[in-house]
Amino acid sequence: MNQTKLIRPEYAENFRCIGSACEDTCCKGWAVPIDQAAYEKYRNLPASPLRNLIQISCLITPKGTVCTDGSGQAVPGPAAFAKIRMTASNQCPLLSEDNLCRIQTEYGATLLSNICATYPRIVHTIGGIEEKALALSCPEAARLVLLNPGLLSSAQPVASHGTPTDSVFHHLPGNDTAGYTGSLRSWFWPIRESVLGLVRNRTYPLWQRLFLLGILCRRLDSIAQGELELPLLAFLRDFEASIASGTLRAAMEAMETLPADCALQLDVVLRLAGMVLQYSSVHPRFMECVEAFKAGIGNGPGARLDSLSVHYAQAHDRFYAPFFERHPYILENYLINTIVRCQFPLREAPQAGASPSMTREYALLTAQFALMKGLLIGVAGCHREAFSTDHVVHTVQAASRHFEHHPDFLTQAHNLLVETHMDGVRGLAILLRNTEATASGAASSDVREPFPQAKAS
Repeated sequence: MNQTKLIRPEYAENFRCIGSACEDTCCKGWAVPIDQAAYEKYRNLPASPLRNLIQISCLITPKGTVCTDGSGQAVPGPAAFAKIRMTASNQCPLLSEDNLCRIQTEYGATLLSNICATYPRIVHTIGGIEEKALALSCPEAARLVLLNPGLLSSAQPVASHGTPTDSVFHHLPGNDTAGYTGSLRSWFWPIRESVLGLVRNRTYPLWQRLFLLGILCRRLDSIAQGELELPLLAFLRDFEASIASGTLRAAMEAMETLPADCALQLDVVLRLAGMVLQYSSVHPRFMECVEAFKAGIGNGPGARLDSLSVHYAQAHDRFYAPFFERHPYILENYLINTIVRCQFPLREAPQAGASPSMTREYALLTAQFALMKGLLIGVAGCHREAFSTDHVVHTVQAASRHFEHHPDFLTQAHNLLVETHMDGVRGLAILLRNTEATASGAASSDVREPFPQAKAS
């Protein structure tokens, strides 16, 4: 392969909470699980008004209750031993008037519960290698990830035992000529290396990189299922060589002649966003994004999908596309962080022994990206020439706070793609691709209310 060193992202190590200067506290609007170790520490604190407040605010979690962490994953057993009883305004009662945690202020960070001490960091360990991403629901984390032109420039090469190495493949099962054997996750790191290399390859437009990523995932699934009898590492090398040589470029350029379907893309974006708004009370920051999006696509009473699609296409061509041409790293960074956060494309299956589907993971990644891209297109159309990195950070953070932390969003998003027949090659290409000054798919005259009535928090 062209790259021989495993890339271990280190940007999460640079995160520092900005405390009361943060524009959106993480101590409001969410359940706050308390691990058993922290709960026992709180019980042993010396008598004080703060100890009394902690004791009446910590409720032991009933058996069977599911709590989630910063990645939206279920928090099992002792990690969710208790939870904080939130105030009537859905805020942690231990938050001071200047938006600082009173536990940390009075007792230090060592007494924080695990979730409070680690958020927005998301930690995974695969094959003995620890990897960290950031939850972009934190404004400072979103800035750190999205606005860094060299997000992976400080990444360190490591071997599977945590020591520097010249070749990660020396530590993998099999060799260059071996076929697929054992657990698919045992091949996690060479697959991850190929994925990150493709996402960062700017010789292809971003939508083409994502489309090629789908081809990679489908072929890897075929190898895992025995439908293709190819040596996995040799296949990865050949695929990377095809990308580098440009042999797939002609097929990608041929797709450029096909008309884009802005109406169908927008329809899916509206449905995905509508799902997010139905989950729970909607944060004011996200409602600001929703209103900007609606204004940017010309939504109003009696709006029809064909007229919305025209405004959507114009917002993309005139404001969204020129901005991201000047800042190509922003969306790349969003994808890189999502790939690391979700352990893409081999997220650990929730059921023991279940085999992950890389094709399904690719569809989920595409759905997340399409939703975020669609929102940004509308917001760009609202702010026009004034569209800036501040608007990008605001939109990504506010949207991430809602859909990244909901445990059912990805499943429901995948169900939507299947129901609308958008989970195939053609459908996913429609979600990824926009072309200049065209809304050729906007033939429908159905009235579409972009967002159902949302409950404001």
